Amino acid sequence: MKRVFVANRGEIAVRIVRACRELELECVVGVSDADREGLAARLADRSICIGPAPASASYLRDDLVVQAALGTGCDAIHPGYGFLAESARLATRAAEHGLIFIGPPAGVIEMTGDKLQAREQASLAGLPVLPGRAVDSVADAQALAQEVGYPVLLKAAGGGGGRGIKLVHDATELPQLFTLARAEAVAAFGDDRVYVERFIANARHVEVQIAADAHGSTVHLGERDCSVQRRYQKLIEEAPAPGLRSEVCESIRTAAVTLAEAIGYRNLGTVEFVVDADSDEFFFLEVNCRIQVEHPVTETLTGRDLVALQMRIADGEPLGFEQDDVSFSGHSIECRLCAEDPAHDFRPSPGTLTAFAAPALAGLRVDTHCEPGTVISPYYDSLMAKLIAQGEDREQAIVVLIEALEELEVEGVECNRMLLIDVLKHPDFQAGAVPTDWLARALA
Repeated sequence: MKRVFVANRGEIAVRIVRACRELELECVVGVSDADREGLAARLADRSICIGPAPASASYLRDDLVVQAALGTGCDAIHPGYGFLAESARLATRAAEHGLIFIGPPAGVIEMTGDKLQAREQASLAGLPVLPGRAVDSVADAQALAQEVGYPVLLKAAGGGGGRGIKLVHDATELPQLFTLARAEAVAAFGDDRVYVERFIANARHVEVQIAADAHGSTVHLGERDCSVQRRYQKLIEEAPAPGLRSEVCESIRTAAVTLAEAIGYRNLGTVEFVVDADSDEFFFLEVNCRIQVEHPVTETLTGRDLVALQMRIADGEPLGFEQDDVSFSGHSIECRLCAEDPAHDFRPSPGTLTAFAAPALAGLRVDTHCEPGTVISPYYDSLMAKLIAQGEDREQAIVVLIEALEELEVEGVECNRMLLIDVLKHPDFQAGAVPTDWLARALA
């Protein structure tokens, strides 16, 4: 591998470019018209426009991505997260043209992208799976929901990233929500299949970072707690998961490695679980076949460059370390700074940044593509930056992150900075982990 095509934008494109530099690899960034002057394009060895601003005409066109990669002499494609990161079609098309896809094999992506298949594989591997199954009608859903017990979740079989999920409190809600879930599933994923799954009221979202090479080695790099969520979208992530008994953590980590080995996983990925905070029982949720937004939490905790590791594995190198070599230092917390207005139902706030500056603090890392003059486009996700604080313990990490947010300069757009500060200062959060519905209740 000598030249990498970066098929993404924003902060993750900047992150990949910098990893390429560390590995002394050339890199080309594919940009839309809206991102021609972006930081990633300016940092890369070269940039090339792959289409107009709408993602459907640029970043989501696997044919254009492969064509651009070939045309610029690249021998690998890094998809980042979002867009085509979990596209089996891109992985297949890349391989057909002799390009290295920096991610797992297409067959693994396709299987794990189907949540029903992923549940089945997890069950076969011996992982605990929440009661539930596919349903093809309102009557079928009602019968299963009655059997499982309300409330239940309706989920899109082809879903992911928190989309296509409906919480059903009782039988009267089910017909309408079933219709909505199917419609959203088709719109988002082109697949109208839905399934019913038991809902855990006092739930925590815990995920395990795994890495696997093509030489038979699979390891975990610890777990992350991602329970501070709004509408199933993560807002704050941390590691290690606070308040989990060590034996529960070890069981979750082992389960993730077991599943990765069972399905022939390669490269980096994340196995996600829901933990019942009342009983410490945990259940498989899904596999994410990509680098996660929250990967810096694990990087700061382990001292390992996960993006560089992705590229080395894709190039055929062994991991170069074993499970016993993975160690953890202190506590790490990440928050997502987004251009959205919490005072108006988190309405997106596009515009031009007239000021953007993060303080230089010990223990603080900032991953961003933003600077004064950066245009926050209405066409894409509102993520502006990730602020990651590492401390000797959780309390110190919280202090660093609060200070960073309070000193952060952001002008030109509305953002969720004050909300993040309020969460970090809240007694519930400071006392330990909160359940996934905590933020919605705190905002009510």
